Amino acid sequence: MKRAVPAREGSTVTLAEKTPLRLDSGTEIGPFAMSYMTYGTLNEAKSNAVLICHALTGDQYVASDHPVTGKPGWWGRMVGPGKVLDTDRYFVICANVLGGCMGTAGPQEIDPETGRPWGLGFPVITIGDMVRAQSLLIDHLGIDELFCVIGGSMGGMQVLQWAAAYPERVANAVPIACAARHSAQNIAFHEVGRQAIMADPQWRGGDYYESGETPRAGLAVARMAAHVTYLSETALHRKFGRNLQNRERLTYGFDADFQVESYLRHQGITFVDRFDANSYLYITRAMDYFDLAAEHGGVLARAFANSRTRFCVVSFSSDWLFPTTEARDVVRALNASAANVSFVEIQTDKGHDAFLLDEPEMFATIGGFLEASAVRRGIL
Repeated sequence: MKRAVPAREGSTVTLAEKTPLRLDSGTEIGPFAMSYMTYGTLNEAKSNAVLICHALTGDQYVASDHPVTGKPGWWGRMVGPGKVLDTDRYFVICANVLGGCMGTAGPQEIDPETGRPWGLGFPVITIGDMVRAQSLLIDHLGIDELFCVIGGSMGGMQVLQWAAAYPERVANAVPIACAARHSAQNIAFHEVGRQAIMADPQWRGGDYYESGETPRAGLAVARMAAHVTYLSETALHRKFGRNLQNRERLTYGFDADFQVESYLRHQGITFVDRFDANSYLYITRAMDYFDLAAEHGGVLARAFANSRTRFCVVSFSSDWLFPTTEARDVVRALNASAANVSFVEIQTDKGHDAFLLDEPEMFATIGGFLEASAVRRGIL
């Protein structure tokens, strides 16, 4: 049996105390708080640091029990002694993103100018802003170069942004189940979720923090709609089919007759206990705005010009949220910029969420990629 993951106490640090962080919107923020977790030990040369970038509904509790839900960390299959991100070997860092709701500055935190929660007064953020904020944390930790930046979905977007914005600070990059820009279809799904939240009477124009009520119904519906996109039709059919939920016949009403309905309702109800509705608006908007090529004259290859970073791009055959065609676009751009890139499409019917699940081929691919680099860099 593998040992439990050694985790340091979660920390919150104040960043941008002397110089505010300038955001892509043109506004500035600072000082601001960022909460993070670390696992393992930073070596003397500070050459074994791995930054994990979390997805939309993730947080810094990548391999620790969540303080709100009590559930295990969201990537415990990947992080820990003897695992792909071996905490006996690497110093693993995961920070709650800017705009988040687990201790990092976001709409539910206090605006120092008003003494009240930011609400919609919080500045709109981008993936680039999230990465710039993370770079300040890495500075705070005294790390010049990260051995690896890794993440899936929105985390993968951050990985690509890190590699483009800070190529001298990223030795290895592993973007998983992501793309270099958000598609029209994905923007559309996000808009459905945002409208569900804003249509909830308890949303109150985003100013609900002091009302004692939150837009739970709207946020639950947003989560339900999004969760469907994380799965594949095959996975849904295998898990639920048209099976009825705790009954032998249809009720001819609008209760959850089917198991899949009950499952989605459960996903929505449990989500609202740990996530802030306004944060959901802000973070989905950041994903919508992501377009790495647009930042480089419309040519994606320019984002990685003269990059020394080694890339391992991973996609999943049944992921229709971020299909393999979009991963191949990234790979072609990396090839055009003469970057060192490996690519794998993993055959699975688990859909987009496969990166969070037990996928031995993913573990073997990423593990082998990192081990070869660790040997070359003298970490092993």
